[in-house]
Amino acid sequence: MTEDLRYPIGKFTPQEDYSAQEIASFIQRIEQAPAAFETAVSTLSDSQLDTPYRDGGWTIRQVIHHVTDSHMNAYIRIKWTITEETPTIKAYDEKAWAQTPETTGAPALSLAILKPLHVKWVTLLKQLTPTDLKKQFFHPESKKHIRLETILGNYAWHGEHHLAHITSLKARMNWK
Repeated sequence: MTEDLRYPIGKFTPQEDYSAQEIASFIQRIEQAPAAFETAVSTLSDSQLDTPYRDGGWTIRQVIHHVTDSHMNAYIRIKWTITEETPTIKAYDEKAWAQTPETTGAPALSLAILKPLHVKWVTLLKQLTPTDLKKQFFHPESKKHIRLETILGNYAWHGEHHLAHITSLKARMNWK
């Protein structure tokens, strides 16, 4: 853990290549994320869920909804990449999405989507070949080509990054 509340586990740093063991670890971490989020928020009150993890940051409630939105986009981006030749993916405004009306709803709404989404996503990920993992999409905002193996690492980190927002806030506030 770092003292930077925005990046409590540090920033994601992509590598040039990944081993089969690293890919398997990424998939396992993605697989475990829904249960970890459910456990992290299961005892929180509405007031606690509406607490930002840092000044100017999203509330825990928004973090949960964001993770589901983000992981749905990641799943779709992977599907495009394995079915099209270097697709240009659709970028989206994460901050605007975190303000849409349903993000004031119960985290259970998003957790109910996140669990089966991750089951389907992990089923797909476990069947990707080394050739598939080298396929790329083009991100129109960063103007970069991004390999699927990098996306797996990024989303393994992404879940843990946002989980740490929740767990570090709970620890700072002495919430159980």
